[in-house]
Amino acid sequence: MRIVRDYQFVAPEDRGASAAIGNFDGVHLGHQYVIDIARKEATATGAPLGVMTFEPHPREYFAPKAPPFRLMGSEARAHRLEKLDVERLYELSFNDTLSALTPREFAQNVIVDGLGLAHIVVGADFCFGKGRAGNADDLIALGQELGFGVTIAPLMHDAGEEVSSTAIRKALTDGRPQDAARMLGHLHRIEGEVIRGDQRGRDLGFPTANMSIAGLHPPRFGVYVVEIDILTGPYQGTYGGAASMGTRPMFGENLPNIESFIFDFKGDIYGEHLSVALIEYLRPECKFENLQALITQMNADCATAREILAAR
Repeated sequence: MRIVRDYQFVAPEDRGASAAIGNFDGVHLGHQYVIDIARKEATATGAPLGVMTFEPHPREYFAPKAPPFRLMGSEARAHRLEKLDVERLYELSFNDTLSALTPREFAQNVIVDGLGLAHIVVGADFCFGKGRAGNADDLIALGQELGFGVTIAPLMHDAGEEVSSTAIRKALTDGRPQDAARMLGHLHRIEGEVIRGDQRGRDLGFPTANMSIAGLHPPRFGVYVVEIDILTGPYQGTYGGAASMGTRPMFGENLPNIESFIFDFKGDIYGEHLSVALIEYLRPECKFENLQALITQMNADCATAREILAAR
């Protein structure tokens, strides 16, 4: 997959794609449906399959001090799109210039002159241009005038509820990772670099791989059954484990993070990149009377997690 970040400097081989456009936060089933429509058009015409998205997310750009809401960072989104065989990722910088474009200017400057897209696919609720002034009908009209094809994909529903990033965030907030996975079409994952912590877990007999969740929507704090993919370094592979999400109340106030205990693993993975998938929520985080009570509960959590992983 080739990544293009500036629509004003595009190689000839990166032009002419059939592309889905949106923010694709989570790359859920609704997003995948839009991409599949673009895929069919790409296959029929021999064009590359593309996805156009924006970084930072426009919501982050306009409200930088708002609470974190993203389901995934840009790197995790790119990994997921690559698994869907997307050939061109147009990850455009969302800045003052791009945000100021009118709907017509966006269509002319970005879609036609910049990327030369042959066909685009968007969801029925798609809005674009300064002040979100353009809608799906406007895009169809502009496509007819400027010479690119447009397909409007209907919104997807699950059990009567719209499949959306908002609904997935709610499921994660409630501690329902299985419901989130059903709407995503894949397990919800947190990706990032393993950072050095205070190594209390090692002292307790449960050495953990610590990762920041800064900038991401925080799932319900507590203990999860997880699947850990080590993406870089000599220990690359998939492992089972248990993870604690939260602020570690036993040891005072801390920034939220995720600490994963990888079963049957010994190795130094500081600085390596991990992808931690949430499989099942076990219990809330809590403060124990003493360290022995904490260790006893951690042993019980790990035993339960092993049983759940073995049954998958």
